[in-house]
Amino acid sequence: MCPRKPVLLAALMMLAQSLPAHADPLPPETLVERLTEGGYVLYIRHAQTESDYADQVTADPENCATQRVLSRTGWAQAQAIGAAIDAAGIPVAEVLSSQYCRAWQTADLAFGYHEETAALNFEPAEDYSDVQIQAMRDRVTPLVMARMQAGSNRVIVGHDDPFEALTGIYPEPQGVAYVLQVRDGAIEVLGAIAPDAWPGM
Repeated sequence: MCPRKPVLLAALMMLAQSLPAHADPLPPETLVERLTEGGYVLYIRHAQTESDYADQVTADPENCATQRVLSRTGWAQAQAIGAAIDAAGIPVAEVLSSQYCRAWQTADLAFGYHEETAALNFEPAEDYSDVQIQAMRDRVTPLVMARMQAGSNRVIVGHDDPFEALTGIYPEPQGVAYVLQVRDGAIEVLGAIAPDAWPGM
């Protein structure tokens, strides 16, 4: 795990305050039950990589050789998450991922298909400005808010910083999944499922 990048905490706190706070995060078992009903967004941080460092400044999203990539553990982790979601009967209508290899590979290993979008990519910096944080939030928000197929869920496979820009929550560890609900025109974070919690359910 790499140390947190020095983001502007005041800006993130301000963004987080605009989200409805769920008083008590729901336990993983309850989140899975909700997901089986459809109507939620499952934001998964990509599975475990061989190393953990900030590569967004120098990485070419279309060239895996310039990026952090999934480890053997990450490949197995992604496959296990997908198998558990399928076994639980959670309906998935669409799978979106960033253009980074570790994200779309996680999506493809877990679900067998994906649609890449640059909207889930990083800003090209380690020390983000207010403008860059807002830019990430503005790109991810429509993907969460968009109308989805009735009785199904939308999966987003992305990264830590865009999710933190959206919610004010830093998603740890790699492979963690957050369940989001759009209600009354706002995004609510219902809780998280750790990558090793899926098989037990």
